[in-house]
Amino acid sequence: MELVWYIIIGIVLAMFFVLDGYDFGAGIIHLFYAKKEKDKEVIAKSAGLFWDSNEVWLVAAGGMLFMAFPSFYASVFSGFYLPLIIVLWLIIFRAIGLEFRAQFNYQMWKDIWDKSFGVSSLLLALFFGIALGNIVRGVNLGIVDTGVSTQEAHYFFLPLWDSSFSPLSDHPGVIDWFTLIIGFIAVVTLAIHGANWVILKTNSSINKKLKGVIFKLNIALAALTVFSLIVWQLVNPNSLNNFIDKPYLMVFPIIYLTGLVGLFFIKKIKKDVHAFALSTMLILGGITSSLASMFPVILPSVNDTNPSLTIYNTAASEYGLSVAMNWGVVGIILVIIYMIVQKRLTTGKVDEMDYGH
Repeated sequence: MELVWYIIIGIVLAMFFVLDGYDFGAGIIHLFYAKKEKDKEVIAKSAGLFWDSNEVWLVAAGGMLFMAFPSFYASVFSGFYLPLIIVLWLIIFRAIGLEFRAQFNYQMWKDIWDKSFGVSSLLLALFFGIALGNIVRGVNLGIVDTGVSTQEAHYFFLPLWDSSFSPLSDHPGVIDWFTLIIGFIAVVTLAIHGANWVILKTNSSINKKLKGVIFKLNIALAALTVFSLIVWQLVNPNSLNNFIDKPYLMVFPIIYLTGLVGLFFIKKIKKDVHAFALSTMLILGGITSSLASMFPVILPSVNDTNPSLTIYNTAASEYGLSVAMNWGVVGIILVIIYMIVQKRLTTGKVDEMDYGH
């Protein structure tokens, strides 16, 4: 049952990063490339019509973690308290940026909320990438000092950074040079995804230019991917063991590589939905490859005193998991119905759809 819930939560989180990921990416594109008012309006609309429903998946994932893996939930939400508060504020300012920009027809007013939308989207992509870097790198569970655990085995607390700024430190911070690399990969990936979304859903005047932007970003992403794999071996020399022991897990990196290679042909792709599918593969392949490399661990310990958190030592009781499955199925069905209805109502280009007036 633990494995079933792990897969379900993984799917829900992947759905969030695919769906809300294009909102983050659209915000990044809006920040750097939208110059004309009409382009700013339609790009904001391409995110604004969808952001609230897309974030349902994040709420669902949080609820499922609390229900299925309560010890992991308690550990992570206390240990990552500072970055989670920052993410909360960024989500708030991204949302009000979208909702407020069209309330008054004054340029200064629009400029303020455009920057709120763009900067918040950029920093959210960065912080979610940094969060993945922390999960992959591991934390000092039990806050071990000189070989002695000073707290309970599942407890930790991270500063935003420590003086060494190194992932190899005995007391690493949230931000170090390794987690920043993963953060930059997330920013570039979601910018590509957002650009594909803008092309797919709008008639923006910069759509043709965005294909060139995607090509350049894809080159940067390929370089960052290779570099991250090299430094990952320094941080965790056993990071590829799961793929060696279970070769079928290679399907996940293949999904990522398919998206990466395919986007090098972005200028030749005729159907916009195909390009969007390729950037979706980037996100799905990246997340699933990271999870597959760690399984069954969900939060590694960087010390030898306390064991890593796994899906087995953090799970709720078998009875609790089985009862929750019944309600979970009902909830997922309702979310899927809601998403289908919304997507049908917003099918096609969004340029003439009403939003924010």
